[in-house]
Amino acid sequence: MTPAVTSLPSLSVNVNKVALVRNTRHLGIPSVVRAAELCLQAGAHGITVHPRPDQRHIRPQDVFDLAALLRRWPHAEFNIEGNPTHNLMGFVRRVRPSQATFVPDSDDQFTSDHGWSFPQDAERLRPLIAECHALGVRVSLFMDPLPEQMAGASAVGADRVELYTEPYAAAWGGGEQQAQLQRYADAAQAALDAGLGVNAGHDLNQHNLAAFVARVPGLLEVSIGHAFIADALEAGYAATVRAYLACIADGAGRERS
Repeated sequence: MTPAVTSLPSLSVNVNKVALVRNTRHLGIPSVVRAAELCLQAGAHGITVHPRPDQRHIRPQDVFDLAALLRRWPHAEFNIEGNPTHNLMGFVRRVRPSQATFVPDSDDQFTSDHGWSFPQDAERLRPLIAECHALGVRVSLFMDPLPEQMAGASAVGADRVELYTEPYAAAWGGGEQQAQLQRYADAAQAALDAGLGVNAGHDLNQHNLAAFVARVPGLLEVSIGHAFIADALEAGYAATVRAYLACIADGAGRERS
């Protein structure tokens, strides 16, 4: 059964890089919570964090403080990313976010660069997904754009997949752009056919986002951090939220025209 899509894809702002800047000093600025609040006030649909074990950016207290903020925004979503065999499940059990995104990162991974594989990862993921469901938490699996992998993600009980979009971003503006877009469209359709919702994230920006939204079917959510914070340094949080929402609307308009 294909999940129905009745609205524009949601924008979830990843605030990791705000914490990265803050952690270079001991002054508590810039504030991760204030950044999230300003983004929500401007129309962002949710906040994403990826608290890594080395605490290079988001720290445990940030997760708890953001959870308290999100309780004042009942229609916004809190998405916590991470490896469920490392530190993620502790946060899920305590915070019970709207969504947990399982990412197969190593302890010291510089940035996420690959998705789960099936059937290899099935047995270790299945009980952790079931635990999240028992806690009322939706589960999204970080996945490469491989159509043949989507049935495996569905079989272990995932609710959604987050398509890893760095290969698309790297191809943007070059000869492989359209081929990469087709890869993601095919993977998204396979996910929909398997009964999964479709999220996407990694290196999406104001230049490449609209085309992605226009081409990829059933897209429910995009999570954007690095490019968003880079843009916000110049334009401010509120203007940057509005700019990304406009990109999403532009892409959806192209799809529906």
